[in-house]
Amino acid sequence: MADAVPVRCPACLRENGYAAPVFPCACGNPVVPPLDLASPPRELTHRTWTDSWVAVRCGACGREGEWPHPEMGCSSCGTVVLVPVHPLEPVGGTASGMVGGIPSGGDVRTSPRAAKTPGPAAGPQPASPAPSAPRAFPGAPASPGAPAFPGAPASPAAPDPAVPRPAFRPLTIRTARDAVVTAALYLRWLGFQDVRQPDGRPLPSTAVDLRAPGLVAQVDPTTAPAGLRAVECVWLNGLTACATSVYFSLAGYTQDARARADDLGIPLFVMDLTGMPQPVNDPAEDLLAMGA
Repeated sequence: MADAVPVRCPACLRENGYAAPVFPCACGNPVVPPLDLASPPRELTHRTWTDSWVAVRCGACGREGEWPHPEMGCSSCGTVVLVPVHPLEPVGGTASGMVGGIPSGGDVRTSPRAAKTPGPAAGPQPASPAPSAPRAFPGAPASPGAPAFPGAPASPAAPDPAVPRPAFRPLTIRTARDAVVTAALYLRWLGFQDVRQPDGRPLPSTAVDLRAPGLVAQVDPTTAPAGLRAVECVWLNGLTACATSVYFSLAGYTQDARARADDLGIPLFVMDLTGMPQPVNDPAEDLLAMGA
């Protein structure tokens, strides 16, 4: 967990200790949003999809991802505050001011001067002659996979080896929102893209829908086991959207709900307070093994 820093509430001017959340990158390394403590925090009066997410780059692999925007609830007046985050720096920029003749903060791909003007130490370089391709005997294919003679079918390309997923890094669950964020992170880890949730802070007494292309998920942060009706509802929602239905619960499931989920092929997961989802039926085991 990141170190706590003081954040002043704009409503009551009280300073609160705040630690930035840590998220798991797809490469397996932790990602922490870079807080901009020089900018004043902003009071959150109306939640929108744009305000709820922020772009953060992994310092280990350089992958850019969308993660929940850091926010804090004031311990004195209860105001919800958005903590500012440094914007992403362009790839290749450094603090020295120049990178290979390109101004810091610029990018070779987007800077027109970089495409036309060489750097100070650059000079005309002789063009390297292209290596000549070896002459093949008559009738040999020009490249691997090409047909040996006109009209012959091309050889199928060798399939790429499957890349194993890194270990999932759980997020400790303290609130209903933590449960929803953990389920969204887990679904992304399984391979579902663009996982979204409705605007607004989830209530501890109600379940929350998560949607993605080809996916309808239900997250139940209540303390009562999910019942038969809840499982059938998420199945109907997935049937209507022609999508896979998945259910996450903090308190487990009733026996009727588990039996119905097995009949309908709905993956069921249970989450503990450490934030690690565990499969509880065969469809969930299959989803965990195969991914999205």
